[in-house]
Amino acid sequence: MTRLRRPATAAALTIAAVATAVLGLAGPASAHVTVNPKEATQGSYGRFAFRVPNESDTASTTKVEVNLPENAPVGSVSTMPVPGWTVAVEKRKVDPPIEVHGSQLTEAVSKLTWTAAPNGGVKPGEFQEFPVSMGPLPQVDRMVFKVLQTYSDGNVSRWIEEPTPGGEEPENPAPVLTLAAASASASPAASAPAAAAPADDDDDDADTGAATAFGVAGLVAGLAGLILGGLAFLRTRREPAAKS
Repeated sequence: MTRLRRPATAAALTIAAVATAVLGLAGPASAHVTVNPKEATQGSYGRFAFRVPNESDTASTTKVEVNLPENAPVGSVSTMPVPGWTVAVEKRKVDPPIEVHGSQLTEAVSKLTWTAAPNGGVKPGEFQEFPVSMGPLPQVDRMVFKVLQTYSDGNVSRWIEEPTPGGEEPENPAPVLTLAAASASASPAASAPAAAAPADDDDDDADTGAATAFGVAGLVAGLAGLILGGLAFLRTRREPAAKS
């Protein structure tokens, strides 16, 4: 029995070592820049974060450039302060204008560039998120953000490849935000009767209470009349008949 277990144990260790090696090689390839969440609704506003992992073993990420898609301009784009980083916002002209809350906007944000402070940045083995608020989101199926990631040693990772439907993931995929069509909401006219229902119930309760009160009062009055009638009848029976 002992001789049978030793080869099995050795085989298991060999498989585990191979699996670890394969996973170790595959790990860095999947650590690309992403946008989170990855799904949203057309016409809505949302908070999104560009997650940037550092894939270098010796250099830090010192600059991140996010290019917004030209075919899907967004009317409102604002950034959240990130400690140790500054952000520059670039805009471009859009035609036709973007309508936001009744206003026609002729410019839209085209690029966001975060730059780390001296001796700062995303160090090896770390990642950093860069939050952005955007809306109203355009009426398109998806938004593709092409990103450039610059390292302190001068190397640049270009996350700019667009995914193809049904195809394999590109080697340097760009972050993609998938947009779903907004669902039809109920019209105010349809919801008005539901809002008025409690008032109708109150009126019905009031009418029911009044009817109940009148019914009780009538019952009491009827009982009182019956008692008085009975007393009068007894008195008449007790009095002697008058002589003629």
